[in-house]
Amino acid sequence: MCAVVPRGKITVLLTEEQIRGIFRKYDRDGDRRLSKAELKEAFKHLGSHFPCWRAARALSRADANKDGYISEEELTSLVNYALKFGYKV
Repeated sequence: MCAVVPRGKITVLLTEEQIRGIFRKYDRDGDRRLSKAELKEAFKHLGSHFPCWRAARALSRADANKDGYISEEELTSLVNYALKFGYKV
């Protein structure tokens, strides 16, 4: 006799590269930097409960030169910030 295993949803943590790819996808104007609005949309995609607040916090943490954008050079800091929250697919 076989045991019946209920079909459930398997969730897996996003990797660093997957999160990096999501952020790059939300660079809507293609200027290779992320604005607060673009960050908000990316965090919404990731499943953040408060994407606007999370975008503001991400900017304060990862925007090293304080220009109001996350550049390619600052992307690693942004990804490391996002990894702490355990986003899943």
